[in-house]
Amino acid sequence: MASLFAFQPRRAIATTFASTLKITLTAGLLALGAATPALAAETESATARGGRLYDKFYAENKASKPTDNHPAYANKAGKYDKENSWRCKECHGWDYLGKDGAYASGSHFSGIKGVAAYAGKAPADIAAIIRNATHAYTDKHLSDRDVNDLALFISQGQPDMSRLIDAQTKKAKGDPAKGEAYFNTLCAGCHGTDGKKVKDAPALGSVADNHYEMLHKVLNGQPGEGMPALRALDHQISADIVSYLPSLPKE
Repeated sequence: MASLFAFQPRRAIATTFASTLKITLTAGLLALGAATPALAAETESATARGGRLYDKFYAENKASKPTDNHPAYANKAGKYDKENSWRCKECHGWDYLGKDGAYASGSHFSGIKGVAAYAGKAPADIAAIIRNATHAYTDKHLSDRDVNDLALFISQGQPDMSRLIDAQTKKAKGDPAKGEAYFNTLCAGCHGTDGKKVKDAPALGSVADNHYEMLHKVLNGQPGEGMPALRALDHQISADIVSYLPSLPKE
């Protein structure tokens, strides 16, 4: 077969080769782009960060710790006033049900409803509520990115607590034996197999009784720390880990 470049002047050969190479590279890049998802499509990390902001925003974003009570906090003389009253979880609960859930009574009671009803709502609408006069979160508390991540968590990141935790016993619906294997392979590198490796934190076994709180932290991580968030995995894995944690040494 005659060569593609046969009987062509040298300049014409160079031009033809460059055009062919350009077409080949362009087709290859287009094919690569079609096979590779856009990075912006991943939202689990932002959702997990929103969960950490829900937990304790000023530890996560390094904002100044509030020194006054949140204006909507009803339990003015409570044990959890001042900076604690600005934590979303303090009013809305680890189960996201507020006054209708685990915080219906006791020292954390505030009389404020939860955020469970906002699951599935538009994040932009939730962001506007976070910024309104009732919630009073300004730029000194939360940046626009913080608000967007927090709104994303409330909209799309609330786990199905009814599937993962028994409402009557408040215990995770998990398998402790599986949880031990998950803990020892996913968590023990930092926490130790006895849950006591982190020197500036209490032994995990001593703080593991609140399964709602533990599930939230296993799924989203600890605010301001390098703890991995497991929310991209099957949530049952987190429930199994939470079921295992109370068996760890308490001191």
